[in-house]
Amino acid sequence: MNDRHEPYDPYAGQEQQLVGYDAYGRPVYGQVPAQPAPEPAPPYEQQQYEQGYGYDYQGYGRQQPPQQQPPQYYPQQPQQPQQQYPQASQTPQYGYDTQSTPQYDTQATQQWIPQQAAAPEAPAQPPLRAPASEPEFRPAAAQVPEPRRADGPGGQGPSYQTEQFAFIDQPDEDSEDVIDWLAFTESRTERREEARRRGRNRVVALIVVLALFVVAGLGYLWYTGKLPFLDGPGKASNGAAATGPQKRDMIVVHLHNTKKGGTSTALLVDNVTTKQGATVLVPNTLNVAKDDGTTAQLGKAVEDGGLGVRESLDSVFGTRIGGTWRLDTPFLENFVELVGGIEVDTDVAVPADDAAKVPAVGQGPKQSLSGAMAVAYATYRAQGEPEAKQLDRLGKVLLGLLRKVPGDPKSAAMTVETTGQILDPALNAQTLGALLAKLGEHAKVGAYRTDVLGVKPDGGLTDEANKKVVKEVLGGSVTEAQPGALPRVGLKDATGDDKTNTAAKAALLNGGYTLVDGGKADKTAPASQITYQDDAQREKAIEVAKTLGLPETAVKKAENAVNADVVVTLGKDYKPS
Repeated sequence: MNDRHEPYDPYAGQEQQLVGYDAYGRPVYGQVPAQPAPEPAPPYEQQQYEQGYGYDYQGYGRQQPPQQQPPQYYPQQPQQPQQQYPQASQTPQYGYDTQSTPQYDTQATQQWIPQQAAAPEAPAQPPLRAPASEPEFRPAAAQVPEPRRADGPGGQGPSYQTEQFAFIDQPDEDSEDVIDWLAFTESRTERREEARRRGRNRVVALIVVLALFVVAGLGYLWYTGKLPFLDGPGKASNGAAATGPQKRDMIVVHLHNTKKGGTSTALLVDNVTTKQGATVLVPNTLNVAKDDGTTAQLGKAVEDGGLGVRESLDSVFGTRIGGTWRLDTPFLENFVELVGGIEVDTDVAVPADDAAKVPAVGQGPKQSLSGAMAVAYATYRAQGEPEAKQLDRLGKVLLGLLRKVPGDPKSAAMTVETTGQILDPALNAQTLGALLAKLGEHAKVGAYRTDVLGVKPDGGLTDEANKKVVKEVLGGSVTEAQPGALPRVGLKDATGDDKTNTAAKAALLNGGYTLVDGGKADKTAPASQITYQDDAQREKAIEVAKTLGLPETAVKKAENAVNADVVVTLGKDYKPS
């Protein structure tokens, strides 16, 4: 017997069917309504129906939202709790259309209330609800018709509501990898940009450094006057000589070798206008005039006491020498020791001399020399060497000494006094110290030059020496030598006869002229010639011609080879009177 039929139930003979489930998931049975049975649902829809998901077959399988029905009561069984019978098509609301919900015939349902035994209690279960974490399952088109969707505005297409869908936040397994990749890409881009920025900064810094080097190099070349067509301060002597006179302070230095004998002469020149210094080394073979009108070699005149040598040099060069500094070798040694030694680029090795207590001097650049070594190098002259070699070594020692002289005039004067030498009254320690300090400043910055004066074998100056040294460095001129005096007359012998030359010298000295010995000419000349450079000297040149018994036609304006107002070149036509 079916347990759903009770003897006292008047409707026991009627067929009952499962009509739904209550809120606790328990089955509810009822009489089948008198209406055509619905078309059986497909297997997938039947499964959804048993799980609580109803379908509206009239709506082509579209899920319908659950409808709340009034509770049904059983009068024959008052002991049973109130039951709620959900509609067969009741489904949870999950984004489906609610417009087509079927309504059951409640009157037909109330026609039967069978008496039935208590349904077996099913375990208490919570209401079925769609899992929030599962996306909507859509069956294949062949099995389930496409659910009907509500048309959008204007009936142009489906419209969805945001509350109809439930999205589940699922952690992305690749999110960390993506973030790491983005961070890596960003950091690599930043590193590349930083590398480019550093590269640009290095290029800019390199360009700035190169520009500074170029500017510094051009500035140095300009200062030293080595730029073409542009004279700087270092070459101001040439430019100033062409534009006007320059102021020079000058002294003559006579070095006496007290051990081996012999002397050496040099001129120390401070060009105040161009702020340059110079040392002009004068060979002992230069002819200078004596007080009696005769000539003698410079070395012999210095050894004889040096009286009148400074004036004789002024006559030869057309200069004004401010004083004479007699520097004996012991005082030179003391001076070098007082400044702490000097550095010299030596051109030869000087052997030691035990008898003279002279230490050896090495050969090479930047040789450190003590006082005794400096004296040995400055006075050294090898067998058969020309005098110019020994003078060049003296010039190097003087330059090294000037570089070590204090720049303060008072300190330099104190150093000079400490040497213990006796100076010329016309050149005291204060004057000498001030001049040496100025020359030292020029030497320290490289604004210094050293020249050896060229002298012919007969004792006269060479043409190159007159042009490049006497005029440019010494600034020789007649007006500076003896202002207001008779003109200085230079004499060059082109006769080839020494007796004729001697007679011409005597005639000029007897006429009161200052004689400048020009030596012998390179070749003989048939006619004599008298030249002058300045138009103001023309009348004086004519007077010289009359003194020598030469015609006025021999007087011409030309550049003088000898530094004198008037230059006489004796030819074979000259006849001593």
